[in-house]
Amino acid sequence: MKNGLFVLLGLAVTVFAAPEGVVTMFHAGSLIVPFETIEQMFEEMYPDVDVQREAGGSVACARKITELDRECDVMASADYRVIDNMLIDEYTDWNCVFATNQMVLCYVPDSRFASEITSDNWFEILGRDGVEWGHSDPNADPCGYRTLLTLQLTEDFYHQPGLFDELINGRNEANIRPKSVELISLLQSGHLDYAFEYLSVAVQHDLEYVILVPEVNLGDPDLAEFYATASTEIAGSEPGSTKTVTGAPIAYGITILRDAPNAEAAEAFVAFLLSAEGGLAVLDDMGQPPFIPVRISPETIFSEIPSDIASLTE
Repeated sequence: MKNGLFVLLGLAVTVFAAPEGVVTMFHAGSLIVPFETIEQMFEEMYPDVDVQREAGGSVACARKITELDRECDVMASADYRVIDNMLIDEYTDWNCVFATNQMVLCYVPDSRFASEITSDNWFEILGRDGVEWGHSDPNADPCGYRTLLTLQLTEDFYHQPGLFDELINGRNEANIRPKSVELISLLQSGHLDYAFEYLSVAVQHDLEYVILVPEVNLGDPDLAEFYATASTEIAGSEPGSTKTVTGAPIAYGITILRDAPNAEAAEAFVAFLLSAEGGLAVLDDMGQPPFIPVRISPETIFSEIPSDIASLTE
């Protein structure tokens, strides 16, 4: 129950009945930096709660629940569809869509051809001899399959037949890592010249980056129809199976598992994260535009959302 206001960094944030214990959270690697701050703020409000987070590719995080039977309270995905497709029905009944992002191409000042790269020639530079570029694993991380979708859209938008196959066949597969944030150290050490990341990750890590045009960066809801012309196959839930992922505007989702070991504290944490004055303000400050009010996915049963969280949704 609500029992007052807590003033933190000059912001008034609603406080709920004091929970306690451990909250276990699996979340997208691209949320590491903002969630560190949000966790600190939340634990200052509720010192008897210990939020324990595990970051990884969103698909890999969901598989910890569906295949490894790991106990978890909260799951936050860089693609809300991961929750809809892998967790809704069997593990949860609702999914709040809370933030967006866009794809960018990151580099460092010493990257090959860094002085030449622009928003209109980056794909030509990636294909040059000696250029090392990477992305995350499409089977584990939405940023990985979004990279493939971005390259398909680039071929179409810039009228470059064969571009996708040329770049994919010419890449070094050693530069494909389980989650996109792992590529940052490879950039900074000089092992990579370029890496596909989210804009928020580039901003949070002070990386140089190329802004991609809206038609290929998956960041513009008004271009959903064009994004949907691209698709790729990733590993399915059964060995040897695949499933199709279609291009769509980037949108992050979060849920509490139906059998959450600490549902009370999990609800307090998610309510704080989804509040305009709390977690969403942190995301906004760190280059990741939030949805205010929060949205819900098409698969959500609205009546199953905890009331303190439902009140924050559109």
